[in-house]
Amino acid sequence: MSGAPFRVVPLDAAHDRTAFRSDSEPLNRYLREQVTQDIRRRVAACFVALANGQRIAGYYTLASASLLLSDLPASVGKKLPRYPTVPAVRMGRLAVDQAFKGQGLGGALLADALDRAARSEIAAFALMADAKDKVAAAFYQHHGFIALPDSPLTLFLPLATVQP
Repeated sequence: MSGAPFRVVPLDAAHDRTAFRSDSEPLNRYLREQVTQDIRRRVAACFVALANGQRIAGYYTLASASLLLSDLPASVGKKLPRYPTVPAVRMGRLAVDQAFKGQGLGGALLADALDRAARSEIAAFALMADAKDKVAAAFYQHHGFIALPDSPLTLFLPLATVQP
């Protein structure tokens, strides 16, 4: 629908959230009804991809999190300090408007999230994501994420592998 480049910025009150339609009604409802409360309460940050000026073509959220050291694959965990948990950044939600599907926007939003997490002045071992299903898990694995051995829908990517 649009050949215009996307610009990723923090969500603000000027962005029209009502027109956004992804394939997931819970993700649409979150953007319309909940995200501003989460931002105000400082439990999530939301970034939107804008097309044609102010139209939201996609969005994602980031929040602080931690991973249990014991949940990581042994090959990864043995290289880390013996703390019970390691710091992480959680990508809570990622959605693309139906009109912009097939343009690589999901991967571009993921790359933007990885870049923000890797450039942060606050230490984090990994970007993690909770996939809603096997298709979403395959998307993350395609981009290098590793599934937790006992929770295949929870995936992570060590930020040391990302070039900021």
